[in-house]
Amino acid sequence: MVDLSVIIVNWNVADLLRVCLASIQRALPMKYKLEIIVVDSASSDDSVQMVRENFPDIKLLTQTDNLGFTRCNNIGLKASVGRHVFLLNPDTEIPDNSLEKMLDYLELNPTVGIIGPHTLNSDGSTQSSRRRFPTLAVGLYESTWVQPYAPRSVLDRYYVNDAPDDAVVDVDWVQGSALMARRSVYEEIGGLDEGYVMYSEEMDWCKRAKDAGWRVVYFGQADVTHHGGKSSEQVTARKHIHFQQSKLRYFRKYHGIFTAQALRIFLISSYATQIALEGLKGLFGHKREMRQERIQTYWEVVRSGLKVN
Repeated sequence: MVDLSVIIVNWNVADLLRVCLASIQRALPMKYKLEIIVVDSASSDDSVQMVRENFPDIKLLTQTDNLGFTRCNNIGLKASVGRHVFLLNPDTEIPDNSLEKMLDYLELNPTVGIIGPHTLNSDGSTQSSRRRFPTLAVGLYESTWVQPYAPRSVLDRYYVNDAPDDAVVDVDWVQGSALMARRSVYEEIGGLDEGYVMYSEEMDWCKRAKDAGWRVVYFGQADVTHHGGKSSEQVTARKHIHFQQSKLRYFRKYHGIFTAQALRIFLISSYATQIALEGLKGLFGHKREMRQERIQTYWEVVRSGLKVN
């Protein structure tokens, strides 16, 4: 019996994927049986060839089109057979013992449905990866130009800053770059909501798990290094659009259409304000090329209308 299915969605990050897969193989826990599934979302680099040549025992699912992070994770989930599943980004590295510690914790805590590890940045600093569900105030402030002006208590609560990095604590949701769940959770609530192309899909999944009675735990006793956003960096404007559309989808789903529409108007206005600010800064000759790039990015966001499926 397979104890853990590691599911990795890859798009054009062959070098990082190689490091990730090698780290998993080094960290294989002796008492648990693992399968590794790579879902390649129509990469144009040598990702597929690299996996076939260097990791022939891995289950490789190649897609002819770029289907997006969420749909590809669902393809991996459907193909998996493990008692537990581990959604893992390709730009991560797994230290020794981390997988074993996480699996041991799930074995000892049957009411816990989903856990997320202590996540590190490339430089070894802590990457915020545990959250409480967002209020409307969080939706207005987070990842907008007004975030620096947010009341500290609002974001401290959202980011669970009241718990130490090595804590084991119940939270509302954990970051999808490294998220382990029981198969029974997947069987009960289904896969990720494919209305989210990327971003917020793990928040939604954890929300559905908690609504079904499962606990979600931040497990600070195991580490994973996440180099961060290397696939999404390839499409800057789309990254902004997907992030904000996903935020709006979540609020529409769980807070109603009127709340979502109010947030949408604010977000579009926020990007329009950023365009004006960058234009003024550019007029005075300060980093004009960078200002033009930002204006183009923000304009694409405004032009999209941030419409939600």
